[in-house]
Amino acid sequence: MNHKTSPVTALRRTAAYVVLVAGALVSLIPFYWMAVAGTHTSDELFHSPPPFLPGGALLHNLMGLQRSIGFGRVLLNSLGIALVYTVLSSLLSAMCGYGLAKYRFRGRGLLLGVVLATMMIPLQVLLVPLFQMMSSLGWIDTYQAVVLPFLANSFGILLMRQSFLDFPDEILESARIDGAGELRTFYLVVIPTARPQLAALMVYTFMAQWNSFIWPLLMLNTQDKYTVPVALNTLTGLTHVDYAGLMLGSLLATLPLLALFLVFQRQFVAGLLGGALKG
Repeated sequence: MNHKTSPVTALRRTAAYVVLVAGALVSLIPFYWMAVAGTHTSDELFHSPPPFLPGGALLHNLMGLQRSIGFGRVLLNSLGIALVYTVLSSLLSAMCGYGLAKYRFRGRGLLLGVVLATMMIPLQVLLVPLFQMMSSLGWIDTYQAVVLPFLANSFGILLMRQSFLDFPDEILESARIDGAGELRTFYLVVIPTARPQLAALMVYTFMAQWNSFIWPLLMLNTQDKYTVPVALNTLTGLTHVDYAGLMLGSLLATLPLLALFLVFQRQFVAGLLGGALKG
């Protein structure tokens, strides 16, 4: 049986599409401007009117980025730090969330409250004590100082806890009766059911670490160890700012995040909605 769409419904759907397309175009304007600015020199960006079409300085700006901050090296630094942090933090969050969801022990509610409370503590409050701790350990200007202090992610713990709450206890008991240990049960039985939430957490964690600026800025003193945000910050001097290099570097630093989100967008959305609707 054919159902015809009413004119009112068709008009509403068309209006919604128009609004969505207009919003998408507006959101793409900053990316287009970064792409255009990255192909011009800094002086050309201040012409009146400013350029709206690509120029011919792309190779010059790329060579300038590589010469001034070693852009290829800092990209690898950021990639390595983000990958290590994402794997370790996601694994720790999954284990903590599983423990809070499925183990009964005294003080569990208090521990959950502490995890929630840590989400309300600003990063700026932690900078001084963490810096003193890293200095006492001799970890200043090391990658472990960038990665280790923030592995316990309260958002990740809560997200994974929500995803494990509805996991049947009977399956866990069956696995234990069959002789599976706790770790084997966790990795082979529990984790496969939480893949959407875990994928969403990994995407979120990678993006957060990739964009992290304040803490790497405090910890890393050697230019060869800089991450992308810290290295791009060095392009802004007291008397000179390489605007074209900043635009091109920011665009190149954004592309991996866009690619990551486009590849895993379904898992990201499904994971967040699944974790939010459970419990």
